This record gives sequence, structure tokens and C-alpha cells, in this order.
Amino acid sequence: MQRSKRLFGSLSGLALAAGLGLSGSALATTAMAQSGEIKIGEINSYSLLPAFTEPYRKGWQLAVEEVNAAGGINGKKLVVVSKDDSGKPADAQTAANELVSNENVAMLTGTFLSNIGLAVSDFAKQKKVFFLAAEPLTDAITWSKGNRYTFRLRPSNYMQAAMLVEEAAKLPAKRWATLAPNYEYGQSAVAVFKKLLSEKRPDIQWVDEQWPPQGKIDAGPIVQALANANPEAILNVTFGADLVKFVREGNTRGLFKDRAVVSFLTGEPEYLDPLKEETPSGWIVTGYPWYSIKTPEHDAFLKAYQGKFNDYPRLGSIVGYQTIKAAAAILIKANSTDPEKLIAAAEGLSMSSPFGQITFRKIDHQSTLGAYVGKTALKDGKGVMVDTSYRKGEDFLPKDAEVEKMRPKD
Repeated sequence: MQRSKRLFGSLSGLALAAGLGLSGSALATTAMAQSGEIKIGEINSYSLLPAFTEPYRKGWQLAVEEVNAAGGINGKKLVVVSKDDSGKPADAQTAANELVSNENVAMLTGTFLSNIGLAVSDFAKQKKVFFLAAEPLTDAITWSKGNRYTFRLRPSNYMQAAMLVEEAAKLPAKRWATLAPNYEYGQSAVAVFKKLLSEKRPDIQWVDEQWPPQGKIDAGPIVQALANANPEAILNVTFGADLVKFVREGNTRGLFKDRAVVSFLTGEPEYLDPLKEETPSGWIVTGYPWYSIKTPEHDAFLKAYQGKFNDYPRLGSIVGYQTIKAAAAILIKANSTDPEKLIAAAEGLSMSSPFGQITFRKIDHQSTLGAYVGKTALKDGKGVMVDTSYRKGEDFLPKDAEVEKMRPKD
């Protein structure tokens, strides 16, 4: 476990304040120095998954800078205290305990892997601490294992599956196989995709499932097994290094020739960029085509991010940025660090984001942040998303009655 890092929001970005329509930010800085600070605890798998978590860190650093340039949390300086969970649930719970007990943080944020998100959510429930899960996608976080102290920013497996199923159901393919990492996220994604697609297309057969251990795929035998099952379409849920190996082996063995592939997250630059010239064309994916989004909200974020880091954003950048923006909005609205007041402030909270307006639903604490759906293509030797459209999160959630059945009563 690396030492806790206290990462203060740099106030050098006061120029951003002008873009936010603010004035007297230097005075606000002085006032904040006199009135103390509010700390947020942040936990993520920095050492295990740097491709996602480093852009994520940059995203939240930009958000802290903007929040403090705008006057902080009702005049108090926002400080993020960050810890690395090493990709281990037990380490994440230890980090959470240290942040709450030693650092006196007002709330917990972050986590990437679904099993770690669930571990911190359970800690939050036991200790009655507010937790804003940033990245974990398992539906359990807001439904079957949901609790009053836990909220989630990113669109869940159900939401992303529903977006993909809308396109997958149009394919003529009837014989489907699945490939997913054998842990909470992969299991949850496959289960909900199969359920939703089978409801729309009762004629579909599920002919094979492959479950490699996360981060340790043996791609050769897996590609061979999928080919032997002779599906007409494949659902892929692998990401990161596993995805690179699967694509390379699949290309070599002709697995993707004349075969549809639907894939969670593959259009995110973190996962698409490493494929380079090996990027397969025509996969139906969720992702983040930062280079083709033309909205005022995204333009403002892109300009600020590129100005600060001289780099293009990944989806992690959006998630880190919006997590801290949401945490700050909750703290400002609550005007308190009392967990019950934070919950009351968060339920139903609407705010802007680089993807447009989002709301944290009262019924299940899920945000309505959406995702982009499109197809993969190869352009100038690298992978891009084409034919993209933004799908609003609120359009891809089940009816309230269904949610109430799945979520335990507080």
C-alpha cells in the first residue's frame, strides 16, 4: 500500500474561474485559507490499472482546482486524500478505514473494480459513511447490494447492456457466445446482457461461455474454443491487456471474419488506443469518442483538460472529473458533513457534466450519466469510434417497480 497522498487542489488555475463566470477568486482563496478545509477520501487501483486510473486522477485534480477557484465548499478549501487499493478488496477496506479514522474525511469516493466497489460499499454501510462509487459497473452496487450510504456515477452494466442490446437485437445472428473475465463485473455484465437480449430476441441460442481469470487470459485456447462453438455473434466483456491478447489472437485465427462482435467499453480510449493497427472494424461498442463530441459542455471540459495536462482525455478523465464535481455539489448543497444530510442532498441532485445534465436518482442512488454507442474502425493506423450517438442514462433503466423489487429496503 503506497503512502496516503494529500493532493490539494492547486489554486494556480484561477484563470478557470473566469470561464465559470466568477470574480474575486483571489479573495475566495484567502477566505478559504482562514476558514479551514473539507477533505474527501479517494480510493483507486492506481498501481494495478494505471491506464485507467492515471487519466482518472488527472480528471479529479482538474475538478478540485476548478472547485477551489470557484470558492471551494461554501468557503472551505476542498482537499482530496488519495489511497491506492492495489486491486485488493481487503486493502480497499483498510484504506477506507484509515481515511475515515485518521484523516476525518467527509465522504469516500472512487474505486474501479466491481468487487472492490462492493467491499467499500459494505464498509460505508457498516460505518455509516457516505460513499460515491466512481467506476464500478456491477448492478449489485445500486440494486441487490445497494444501501442508503452508497451512490454511483457511471452507467451500470444494466444501462450499458441495454444500450448495446438495442443494436444487437437488430443483428440477424441467432447463435451467440460470450467471453468475460471471471469476477463480479464480468459475471454481472454477461447475465444482464443475456437476459435483455433474450427478452427482445427469444429465438437466440447461447452456444458457449468463456470465463478467463481477470488479467490472466490464455487467449489461444479461448479463441479456439469460441471458434469451435461456431457462433454467429460474440459478446466480449474483456478489457485492458486481456482485450489486446484476445483481439490479436482472434485476428490471427480469423475469429472475427463474417462474425458480429458486441463489446462493453471497447470504444473507451484506454482500451481502444492500445489495439493500434490491430483494431477490428465493425464491433458494436460503448465508449468515449472525445474527438467527435461537439457540445458546449464537452468543449469546455476538453479545453480545460488539454490546457492543464497537454494530453487528450480518456473516459477515466471524465469519471474522475465528474466524481469530484458531484461530491463538491453534494457537500455544498448539504452545507454539512453529516452523512444523513449528504444523503438528503444527493438524492435527486441534478447537475451539469461534460456529457450534459445528470441526476442522482432517489430510488436507487444511480446517476443518469449516459454513454456513447458506436462501431470500431481503423483510421490512420489507430482505432476510433464511428457512427456514434449519445445514449442518455435515464432512457436505459428499468421501471421503478422493478428496481424496488431488486433493492433491499433501507
